[in-house]
Amino acid sequence: MDTASSARTGKGAGDENFPVASWLIAPRHRPAILAFYDFARTADDVADHPTLQPSEKMRLLDDLEASLLGKSDKEAAALPLRAILLELDLTPKHALDLLDAFRLDVRKTRYGSWSDLISYCHLSAMPVGRYVLDVHRESRDLWPANDALCAALQIINHLQDCGKDYRELDRVYVPLNSMQAAGVQVSDLGAAAASPGLRLCLSELALRTSTLLDEAAPFSLGIRDRRLSLEVAVIHRVATKLSRLLRQRDPLSERVHIGKVDAFGVLVGALTSRIGDISWRKVPASRPSI
Repeated sequence: MDTASSARTGKGAGDENFPVASWLIAPRHRPAILAFYDFARTADDVADHPTLQPSEKMRLLDDLEASLLGKSDKEAAALPLRAILLELDLTPKHALDLLDAFRLDVRKTRYGSWSDLISYCHLSAMPVGRYVLDVHRESRDLWPANDALCAALQIINHLQDCGKDYRELDRVYVPLNSMQAAGVQVSDLGAAAASPGLRLCLSELALRTSTLLDEAAPFSLGIRDRRLSLEVAVIHRVATKLSRLLRQRDPLSERVHIGKVDAFGVLVGALTSRIGDISWRKVPASRPSI
């Protein structure tokens, strides 16, 4: 396989569990966010490719980095993001952190503890929200709340897909010490339905994720851009609902996703919660130092 783009699966922004540059985002900001998404999606598909050897995956990820940094024009998926970064005078660090997360996916298939998983989220999830905040010229004082929300989203995805990740990639993000404490084996993730012990383990992890969501609760109200603020509020509500569902359902045998009707209800709820909220007002955004 000559280029990273050849590894694309066809999955796009509309297939993700959480909104990606939805209509809530101001049109002028969407190209920057979608360029970042396309770059990340390409790298993710490389890391998860079922037939590529680890050395090939690493080569393609290195090619993406070289094209992003202007050392090559080989990888088409990196060129729009490179142009956006130059146009907006933004750092490439967030995209480089993501590449390091995907390199980690190639090398590492198990996580020993919750803290190990959070360390992974520092590379795989938190940079995404930080980039979006930088595109909107939001204060970096919001990064701690962003990091909590992004980590929660990442872990929710891991819990939703824990069976599929194990069966298809032999990759386990469920912390091994949590599984050991519940008296279950990694191989239990390959069953058609979760055992009582595994259900307890996953439920407890979902509960820990809800703590992250509690930390992120003030996030949306601190964002100056009204449209981004609402997008974040919707994402937080979706994540809260999914975290609750993961404590009630078995992700190995049941669908733990939100349908269109529920998603519309979440949007209405987020809008309603903002009516009359004096603290949610448009404030001129200042440009952060990059």
